Amino acid sequence: MDHPVLLEMKGISKEFPGVKALDNVNLTVRAGTVHALMGENGAGKSTLMKCLFGIYNRDAGTITLDGKEIHFKSSKEALENGVAMVHQELNQALTRTVQDNLWLGRYPKMGGIMVSERIMAKRTHEIFDTLEVSVNPKAVMSTLPVSQRQMVEIAKAVSYDSKIIVFDEPTSSLTETEVEHLFRIIDMLKQKGCGIIYISHKMDEILRISDDITVMRDGQWVATRPAKELTMEEIIKLMVGRELTNRFPPKTNKPGDVILDVQHIAGKYTRLKDATFQLRKGEVLGIAGLDGSGRTEVLENLFGAMTREGGTITLHGREIQNRTPKESIKNGFALLTEERRATGIFGIRDIRENTVISSLKDYLMGGICLSDKQMKEKTEWAIQAMHIKTPTQKTQIRSLSGGNQQKVIIGRWLLTKPEVLLLDEPTRGIDVGAKYEIYQLIIDLANEGKGVIMVSSEMPELLGVCDRIIVMSGGQVAGEVDAKNTSQEEILTLAAKYV
Repeated sequence: MDHPVLLEMKGISKEFPGVKALDNVNLTVRAGTVHALMGENGAGKSTLMKCLFGIYNRDAGTITLDGKEIHFKSSKEALENGVAMVHQELNQALTRTVQDNLWLGRYPKMGGIMVSERIMAKRTHEIFDTLEVSVNPKAVMSTLPVSQRQMVEIAKAVSYDSKIIVFDEPTSSLTETEVEHLFRIIDMLKQKGCGIIYISHKMDEILRISDDITVMRDGQWVATRPAKELTMEEIIKLMVGRELTNRFPPKTNKPGDVILDVQHIAGKYTRLKDATFQLRKGEVLGIAGLDGSGRTEVLENLFGAMTREGGTITLHGREIQNRTPKESIKNGFALLTEERRATGIFGIRDIRENTVISSLKDYLMGGICLSDKQMKEKTEWAIQAMHIKTPTQKTQIRSLSGGNQQKVIIGRWLLTKPEVLLLDEPTRGIDVGAKYEIYQLIIDLANEGKGVIMVSSEMPELLGVCDRIIVMSGGQVAGEVDAKNTSQEEILTLAAKYV
């Protein structure tokens, strides 16, 4: 089958104050193919796509779409000319309905004047039926789980009937069933002659669905090869510039006595019905389960971010309440949330402010003013320890890549010296090299006697890092397994127990 060139980006360069984000980068996408764009966090992948999509104005280079040179001034212009993008960080009108979000800025009108709810509902159902998306168009966005909101965003991109669709970490919030659904949609788009640019850190996905792979490193093009000619090890070497022999560091931690005892906790107005488990000193405890099983709610309940309806939490033999996040932090808890953009970062504030915000009391001088010197030193520690790529401490956090934002938040919580670290999808959107560093940090914390509870939708990650795994199903604990002696099949069987 002939696959003519659909998109060509040549010599693209982009510079920000203090950093050259892109340096003479090339990308060629053929019609009816999936072109994977890979690289570590900060390699320039998202910046390159933002130059294509009209969010950034490139400093040099040319972009040709369907034989015509283009220079989009805005994302609206890109969408109108056949280029759509599903962003890693969802940016939706959460107080509006699903169909409002789908048609925002292009509402179907009756007689060219009045917005037609009937036409809008009809078109929404047609798109959802074509893509087999089972989401209520009348539901308010904020009431939906992240995975369903992600599917709405994918449906929105497809609805533009685009020639090029960029998927930036599209499966980071999806269950395995939803990932398979997405791959069917991508296959359908390929059959229509659409060009897909696919950004992901999940190697198995890349090798499964890609036709071509381009690797970037430090803002530069490294290689473009047919996917069938590459192995996982070769891709990693191209990405990080060195051999990476193991995906997970050795488990050197040795769990000891019980430090946290959780009995029958349940959340008010949430899916969490009943969770009972224990956490040992120096242990990494995983929480598995399907989307909507109550995994995230367990962590939010422990951290006081939701109203608890019942149950008890006992730390070091003493019952604690953790009614609010402030009280939880005081009791030695820290929570890394699933959605860093919505509930993790302070986007318009700089790296330093985002790093020290949860431990400000440690920098008080005379109980009156904050020590700028101490805050600078602690932020520098976090930057070095987490290998955060940033021009300066005064850089706005929203200008960093998603993975580097995640590292800043982890550094923030480590500065609070937590007894119990709660991690919700800690490596979401993070490259393979940085993932290893975060796994090592988790194990190092366990070696220091801390207790870590980690929610992840990536089964190999839970098996590779955790000592034990509890499995949630239908808002309750369906079972507990030893990470060394279990399998993905056993975990999935438990996850479906109360569905």
